[in-house]
Amino acid sequence: MPQRHSKNNNDLAFFTYDEKRKLGYGTQKERLGKDSIKPFDTCSLCLKPFLDPLCCQKGHIFCKECILECLLSQKKDIQRKQVAHTTQLKQEKDEEEEKLMLQKARELDAFDQQNHGALPQYSDKNFNRDRNGFHGANSVKTTSYEEEALRTMKAFWLPSATPEAPAKVNAPSTCTTCPEGNEKLKMKSLFPIIFTEDTNEKRETALDRTYICPSCKVTLTNTSSLVALSSCGHVFCKKCADKFMAVDKVCLVCNRGCKERNLINLAKGGTGFAGHDDNLEAKDFKHLGSGSGLGLVRPAQKT
Repeated sequence: MPQRHSKNNNDLAFFTYDEKRKLGYGTQKERLGKDSIKPFDTCSLCLKPFLDPLCCQKGHIFCKECILECLLSQKKDIQRKQVAHTTQLKQEKDEEEEKLMLQKARELDAFDQQNHGALPQYSDKNFNRDRNGFHGANSVKTTSYEEEALRTMKAFWLPSATPEAPAKVNAPSTCTTCPEGNEKLKMKSLFPIIFTEDTNEKRETALDRTYICPSCKVTLTNTSSLVALSSCGHVFCKKCADKFMAVDKVCLVCNRGCKERNLINLAKGGTGFAGHDDNLEAKDFKHLGSGSGLGLVRPAQKT
């Protein structure tokens, strides 16, 4: 059977679709491997095996020390922004009062000149328009032409005449947020979680731990869907949680009562640098460079 002519025709002035695919241009997809996914038993901040783990209501796991330090730094940043906002409001109020005082002083000066001065009477509107001109033999020019032109000129190439845009500080939010999910997070909403460690399996190091579901004794991995009870902190696989805890309303380990709202689905892996949940496919787009024939790489647009 003869081969297709379009795949062997290489005398065209442009690249065919088959040639672009062979050169690697277009959208390239690749499923992320194990090294690109955060393990379920690591902290979302330090990316190390967690110590004294705490969990938020969205299922994100943090080390106790890491999340406390993060929330404390957020509170300090909020206080700093509040002080800057208060200072800005006070400065704006002072400027407004100063403008009112200058306006009153200007009105009093104009009234005094009209009634007791040697200058002829003129309105404040004419004064503002002709303040650089002469108003009689006894009048004095207020400013020179050069000074007035330099003061009113907005020249970005002159440092002294560069216009300035005042940087306004908006009122900051007083709520701390979760560093992983960006939702509101308070310290009292965090709860400790307890993983059941597999004591039968030998481990080489102290950090090399294996966790199991306390109900079905299945080893927990990144592919497992996990559920934590916010009432007691014990972690189960989702199958056991839906089969027993959701029906019996009691923990299988400590027999503490729980409600449906106490079942928290733990987030699978994922940080700002790793994929998680259903986003386990990396995409990259290549297109031809102009003139060089080389491929310029740019990230694929999200749809």
